[in-house]
Amino acid sequence: MSHATTGLKDHRPAPAPAARPSLSSRSLPRLAPLGFAAVSIALGVGVSLAAGWHSRTQWGLLSALIFLAVSYAVTTAVENQRQARDRLATSVVWVCFLVAVVPLVSLLWTTVSRGVERLDGYFLSHSMAGVLGWEASGGVYHALIGTLEQVGIATVLSAPIGLLTAVYLVEYGRGALARAVTFFVDVMTGIPSIVAGLFILSIMLIAGLEPSGLMGALALSILMIPVVVRSTEEMLKLVPNELREAALALGVPKWRVILKVVLPTAIGGITTGVMLAIARIAGETAPIILVVFGNQLINTNPFAGEQSSLPFYIYEQYKIGEVAAYDRAWAAALVLIAFVMILNLVARGIARWKAPKTSR
Repeated sequence: MSHATTGLKDHRPAPAPAARPSLSSRSLPRLAPLGFAAVSIALGVGVSLAAGWHSRTQWGLLSALIFLAVSYAVTTAVENQRQARDRLATSVVWVCFLVAVVPLVSLLWTTVSRGVERLDGYFLSHSMAGVLGWEASGGVYHALIGTLEQVGIATVLSAPIGLLTAVYLVEYGRGALARAVTFFVDVMTGIPSIVAGLFILSIMLIAGLEPSGLMGALALSILMIPVVVRSTEEMLKLVPNELREAALALGVPKWRVILKVVLPTAIGGITTGVMLAIARIAGETAPIILVVFGNQLINTNPFAGEQSSLPFYIYEQYKIGEVAAYDRAWAAALVLIAFVMILNLVARGIARWKAPKTSR
């Protein structure tokens, strides 16, 4: 019996040889894309100079095309065509990212470098009262006050309306009325700002109202409401239905479920959406030109009299055409960018603070 068993063991097929480890295949080093980028930039700049192109934009676009070609060709030769397609897709993503970021960085750098020369305490604490266009004095205090008041009033008017409209669409909206509201919100999201200004201007002419910061705030509210509605609606849709069902199963009324469960859960995203809507209207100029008219004096009453704002101040100084006016315009643009950046940082902080706590 043992002899037969031994014979059977001897006639078993030999085990197949172990597969070669994948590490033995050829592959490019991790820093290869940086090398491709360096070679592409050198070739792009060299070819551009040889062709007589002096635009840095042309240099960058040509270098990007050379980078894609070199990356695909070298990866195909060293690795394989499948890896080359993957690297080409990754390279396209990076090139598109740089194409989008470089203009933004260039804009920010130009604004900071030009605006910081004029930005100081005097500029932030004085108005343009009695200052001629060619004089180097004057400040932005009156425009900053106008922007804060107009944006603040627009937020007080728009945030509750937008929030309640979004709650209706998500929690109660059914049928033709909900579809009509959604349609008009989508239409209002894309209207030009000057149309909102013309609408308020027509009301002013019919009712015989005078220009004021309140009129500008009403025009800004028309632009802000659809943004708040759309962002709040998306945040409310992210709240799990299980939370609603659990609260309703305990016999809690629906309005209380919305107030105590749904809104607290989505409050971080809602706050972020409101802050982004504020940042969107803070730079509008056309409605302010039509219904506020601007003012070089300090007017802290938004309900009476003409009033300025930061976007209008920038437009006004650029229109003067003097060197000193250009410097004031760049400084005001820097103040406006800082205002929007602070709003975004506040929104992120509130969103993180109010985010639902999860246990591990």
